[in-house]
Amino acid sequence: MDFSPIYNHHESEVIAEVAASADKFPEFSNEPDLLMDVACVALNRLPPRYIRHAVDYSFYLTEQERREVENSIKDAVAFAYAFVGARQSMKAER
Repeated sequence: MDFSPIYNHHESEVIAEVAASADKFPEFSNEPDLLMDVACVALNRLPPRYIRHAVDYSFYLTEQERREVENSIKDAVAFAYAFVGARQSMKAER
């Protein structure tokens, strides 16, 4: 049985938000590993939403739920940038 169509809906949304927010954090611009860390931290703050088709997920959400998910993703990414940035600062001070 092929389970490869199953994925966490938030992955693509978080990655898009990390990329869209990267301009606000120039200290991350030459550090693709840090951007991946930001994405991982953000994803770990969100409940997983496993789906097979994006349309299935969107179809069952109300407009309010959709906005709440978008806001949760933005908040998780903002937290992740701050968290990873703070860790980098601590590392640089050593």
